[in-house]
Amino acid sequence: MFRSVYIAGAEPGSGKSIVVLGMMEMLKSLTEKVGFFRPVVPENGGKDALIHLISTRYQIDLPPDAFYGVTDEVARNFLSEGRYEALLKRIINKYKNLERQMDVVLCAGTDFADITSALELDFNADLANNFGCLLLPVIKGLGRSTREVVDAVRVLEESLEDRGCELLGAMVNRVCPDEMEKIAAGLESASMQSVPFYLLPEFRALEKPTVGEIARTLGLETFSGDQEGLNYEVNSYKVAAMEVPDFLDRIEEGCMVITPGDRSDIILGTLIADASTNYPKVSGLLLTGGMQPAKQLSLLLEGISKSRVPILTSPWDTFNSALKVNDVEGSILPTDDRKIAAALGVFESSVDQQSLQETITSVSPMRRMTPIMFEYELIQRAKSQRRHIVLPEGFDERVLRAAEILKLRDVVDISLLGKEEKILTKITALGLKLDDIPIIDPHTSEWRQQFADTYYELRKHKGISPEFAYDTMADVSYFGTMMVHHGYADGMVSGAAHTTQHTIRPSFEIIRTKPGCSLVSSVFFMCLENKVLVYGDCAINPNPNAEQLAEIAISSTETAAIFGIDPRTAMLSYSTGESGKGADVEIVRTAAKLANKQRPDLKIVGPIQYDAAVDAGVARSKMPNSEVAGQATVLIFPDLNTGNNTYKAVQRSANAVAVGPVIQGLNKPVNDLSRGCTVTDIVNTVAITAIQAQDGES
Repeated sequence: MFRSVYIAGAEPGSGKSIVVLGMMEMLKSLTEKVGFFRPVVPENGGKDALIHLISTRYQIDLPPDAFYGVTDEVARNFLSEGRYEALLKRIINKYKNLERQMDVVLCAGTDFADITSALELDFNADLANNFGCLLLPVIKGLGRSTREVVDAVRVLEESLEDRGCELLGAMVNRVCPDEMEKIAAGLESASMQSVPFYLLPEFRALEKPTVGEIARTLGLETFSGDQEGLNYEVNSYKVAAMEVPDFLDRIEEGCMVITPGDRSDIILGTLIADASTNYPKVSGLLLTGGMQPAKQLSLLLEGISKSRVPILTSPWDTFNSALKVNDVEGSILPTDDRKIAAALGVFESSVDQQSLQETITSVSPMRRMTPIMFEYELIQRAKSQRRHIVLPEGFDERVLRAAEILKLRDVVDISLLGKEEKILTKITALGLKLDDIPIIDPHTSEWRQQFADTYYELRKHKGISPEFAYDTMADVSYFGTMMVHHGYADGMVSGAAHTTQHTIRPSFEIIRTKPGCSLVSSVFFMCLENKVLVYGDCAINPNPNAEQLAEIAISSTETAAIFGIDPRTAMLSYSTGESGKGADVEIVRTAAKLANKQRPDLKIVGPIQYDAAVDAGVARSKMPNSEVAGQATVLIFPDLNTGNNTYKAVQRSANAVAVGPVIQGLNKPVNDLSRGCTVTDIVNTVAITAIQAQDGES
């Protein structure tokens, strides 16, 4: 049903890591069981940077030695003895052991070390053929003319065709952005149509090391600095040997300052310059010579709790320290969300993923929706029809970090609400890149009077005055909701720092419900270990009657279908089928009948107990022959007390990710966040809101 893929660099410096990351993200949308394999790793025990990135990010739970064939030492021994075929067999055996456990495997070829010398591409081609993989070679475009790229692609195709390789396509990576169109035209005019080719632009930020990478690569000690500071990118290095005034003139944005540990003047000057709005931000300090700062200075630094500048110490002198850090190359780490988002953004905007998927999948099976598939498809669907989302809480750090990730992945257009100076100061302090995102202050916006007039017309029957309406529009939740109402934004996401009532109430007053829908309700997407369930209503309606429960069930079923979950809906109670009696059971029984009468096309059953809804064994005894029992994906709780407690119990006890609440029933999408939300929660909720906006206009 799937063809595995082998990614191989055609030459040194091709930069295949970004292709590996992008392909892994895509394959995880097709099936949960994706393996990762490297034929040769540089160190014993599988301590390979690419294996670490992929296995950690995608939570591939396998023994370390399952991810690779042999170590470079073993490979060299085989080759020195002339046992090339024996080496292939040993690696193939390891690969087949992994393949049997997975639906599809992504392989990343060797790194042009000295194990296979000039025969490296042939070595990878042989492995791809013996693995039965589609081969995806990666060619370096950096520093090459159009003619040189065309020639490289032609030679590659001829070489691999001679070896009988089955090509998925060819990637030309690290192409100068200004040369993209010219090189694409050159490849087209050369009639190179035997396999699809894709051009990926050079993205310099991916090559720059972070402070933490420098520390880990060189084994340096961290004198001060948290994880966020260690993730700062180093754009350049400045060796500080002169006096402070002259040194300050040479500070550049993102530079790492290298200075002896006894230069208290440079250390203090750097920290003060970083804190000043008149100088660029530095990425870090490297103190050389194995010297610690003077004890008085150390005491001073310990008391500066909010300094953002990480400080490393080096045992070498300044000259040798500078040489060593300059040799450190950037890589992508599992904890570096910014680099990962940037890499995926480059890949996803440059590659026709649908074409690749059609080649990889010989059959399009019915798929179980897993959390990784769900999150992947959220981003892809949100990107497919770009929408504009307003975030009223522009002052919140999590919101700003989420906005940067959404921008890097090119998912939606965003507006932030709040005082511009305050938000810009926070963006600068966090070292984020949000230059192009508009910031709107409701107090001074040219839309405030227009929004106030609209609000007055909508609510004057409640006795409000024009002055009250004008004052109300200074509130970010009301202002953001009015942006959606007037079409200046397609949806709103808030709640990271506001209550649910503060977020949702303006939408009840302004946006109101869809035609034919009398009730606003909510669902949570519960991302369990290997599946996604929909829980409703766990956030809005305390004690719904039978008619309201029926509407919640119908809305939740429709929401599940919108987001790619095959909806089979169970209306929950403490009794299954006709066995139970009592008012609480009767409400659910009546609601299920109403829902089926209104929408006979939907699969909705009730009343049913939770275990009978999700456990096939229990379902066979309690509700046999049901299309829903034992395989329910949408679970409707009888009241808010039950629903809210259940989702939180599952979230905490089963380590589930609860995405939501997702609000359904409104004319236009407004969604609430938990005040304990993470950056990932915000990213997912923004994507959900964008998809709701797409669906509302279809």
